Amino acid sequence: MEKLSLFNILDSVDSTNNYAMAKLHEGLASHGMAWFAREQTAGKGQRGKQWESQPGDNILLSIICKPAPAFISNPFFLSALVAATSHDFLEKITGEKFYIKWPNDLYWRDRKTGGILIENKYTGENWNWAVIGIGINVNQTMFSGDLNKAVSLKEVSGKEQFEPQRLASELHEYMLEIINTATEASFPEIMERYNSLLYKKEESVKLKKDNAVFSTTVRSVNSYGQLLTSDSMDRTFNFGEVEWIFDNGSIADGS
Repeated sequence: MEKLSLFNILDSVDSTNNYAMAKLHEGLASHGMAWFAREQTAGKGQRGKQWESQPGDNILLSIICKPAPAFISNPFFLSALVAATSHDFLEKITGEKFYIKWPNDLYWRDRKTGGILIENKYTGENWNWAVIGIGINVNQTMFSGDLNKAVSLKEVSGKEQFEPQRLASELHEYMLEIINTATEASFPEIMERYNSLLYKKEESVKLKKDNAVFSTTVRSVNSYGQLLTSDSMDRTFNFGEVEWIFDNGSIADGS
């Protein structure tokens, strides 16, 4: 039988989330296990989009979580906690200010530094496992196509080089510490923290829903993970319901 440690390293894989989920299905994984890949050949972003990453340059990490009662009673709690914790980690190692673009992308100024994809495993209605995928641009400086708004930690900090594997290991330890000590009582505090870091909060943005493009002001995210905005009316959006239209005309989905 394959011997697994808490932090596992892969040279190349299609997707660390796929790999972690496969280990769950095989009964070989447990809470807290993580897989870091030097290369992903089919990395996954939100809503089926591909996550582009140069081999060896970035954090490509998936962590397995057994949802505690605090998360089961407040499903968005896990997403908000992971996003806020990832944000704090980036600020700590760069000294720069980052934001959380709803629901869980990591932005520096108006450029994307990282993204989070949480995939869940259910048995009936029972939420048994979560696979937390975290992708962070570390040393990559060339991004193609619609990734022209991407930015790496190297560019943000001005440092010569980081060690992605070491950073991934540190992020894994930090994330587990936060997840393992989370309680239902801390949910309001995490939501307050999440909203304090919300990208474009109290600013007017352009959103697209179906074929309609409109301007609206970002207010907050509620405890169900819905985006709240206002203009001539108050609006509530579920994940995946809208796309963001940036000033340069580029489009990002609601992830």
